[in-house]
Amino acid sequence: MNILIGFVSIEGQTRKIAEKIAEQVEKAGHRAVFFNVTSMAEYALDRPEAVILCAPIHAGRYPAPFVDFVRRERDFLKSVPSAFVSVSLFIRSEFEEEREEARHFPEALMAETGWTPGRVLNAAGALRYTEYDFFKRWMAKRLAVREGAPTDASQDFEFTDWAELERFVADFLVGVRA
Repeated sequence: MNILIGFVSIEGQTRKIAEKIAEQVEKAGHRAVFFNVTSMAEYALDRPEAVILCAPIHAGRYPAPFVDFVRRERDFLKSVPSAFVSVSLFIRSEFEEEREEARHFPEALMAETGWTPGRVLNAAGALRYTEYDFFKRWMAKRLAVREGAPTDASQDFEFTDWAELERFVADFLVGVRA
């Protein structure tokens, strides 16, 4: 089975998540069609038979190219089994209201685009201090202090629960075969 793994990544963690998904899809005996939706290219000659999309939340929204892709491909996405991985640091917040907000980001995407994936996972992202410019690093550290997150700007911190992601993909693949 051909499974499209489509993603948008701003700081690299969503791409890393999509790569892990593609590896797991391939290990399960399927063909992963790895696709950065910002490329605006055609993703395959043969239409994929299932789709897993991944996108990060920045400044309270998904990147415009991702939303445009979902809107443009809505009919196709509705015609195949699909899943969505929403990546946000809010999902690991110590404040319940922020975690709740993160859980609702996918709903807002669905309302805006008309696409409702069969499965949704809210995954935590990463703090990439070593890649930030001065201002972004300063802002990230301020937010990290408030959240009780690591503030050592000499290193990066991943918060993605890889075991949870693996279970999510495994469950999706079982559902696709059913």
